[in-house]
Amino acid sequence: MKNTIYCCLIACCLLSLSATMKSASDGWISLFDGKSLNGWKVGDNAETFSVDSGRITVHGKTAHLFYDGPVENHNFKNFEFKADVMTHKGTNSGIYIHTAYQQGGWPAKGYEVQVNNSHTDWIRTGSLYGIVNIKEVYVKDNEWFTMHITVQGKRVTVKLNDKLVLDYTEPDNVKRGEGEEQRVLSSGTFALQGHDPNSLTYFKNIMVKPLL
Repeated sequence: MKNTIYCCLIACCLLSLSATMKSASDGWISLFDGKSLNGWKVGDNAETFSVDSGRITVHGKTAHLFYDGPVENHNFKNFEFKADVMTHKGTNSGIYIHTAYQQGGWPAKGYEVQVNNSHTDWIRTGSLYGIVNIKEVYVKDNEWFTMHITVQGKRVTVKLNDKLVLDYTEPDNVKRGEGEEQRVLSSGTFALQGHDPNSLTYFKNIMVKPLL
């Protein structure tokens, strides 16, 4: 009987160890601890962002929350990025990629992946704002959905709940803006957008997988 119990305990330990190793080896790294904004930085209107119930609440004046933590020294080039998002009626938000910290205003560097299912702006969730604009609504307000963004070289894809909604390859030598104010693929950090006081958005399970 004791031998049977010991065998069961060993088997359980091996299964647990296997699951842990798999989790550690799959490459995904959390960017949000679920308790605080440690590793994130915001300039003007910082009160737009708060943390409760394991999620980032975005509600207030125009502001942007930039990842400023130690992962890849907050400078990503090729990666997979995932976040669970919930919008409400009239929400307008977004996730910036290849961007850089700014004290205020709209981020001048990188691309914005739109989060908007019902705002008066017709450019909907999953769009690469101003570059590839999507009119269709693929996800609903008041329900959690997963946004999965992949950047590999010049190619950007966006999936919503595992459905591919955008596949864009940036042309060679494209130029939009001057100096650091360039809306092109380069490298940089991520930012969450607080668009306006009427928008309420939640983010959780924010993760990245750096790619070669």
